[in-house]
Amino acid sequence: MSKGKFAIGALIGAAAGFVAGVLTAPKSGKETRADLKAKANDAKTTAEQKAAQAKAKANEVVEDVKDKAVDLKGRTERAVEGAKKGFNSKK
Repeated sequence: MSKGKFAIGALIGAAAGFVAGVLTAPKSGKETRADLKAKANDAKTTAEQKAAQAKAKANEVVEDVKDKAVDLKGRTERAVEGAKKGFNSKK
């Protein structure tokens, strides 16, 4: 099983467990709604943090790939020039 599928399954299972726990808890409706609102805010904050981390990591990867592409382009250009010089010197 891939890590992504496992993570999604874990999140769905955690959410279902949380909802079942909240709905069966011996609290008043007002308290339950306040708990749900607090947990939703916590989940939102966590999701925003994870999204920011993922975006930062993606930006790092993009920059790394750009740097490698520029390096490869330079190496390729130097190799082509060397091949041209070698070809022209054999004439």
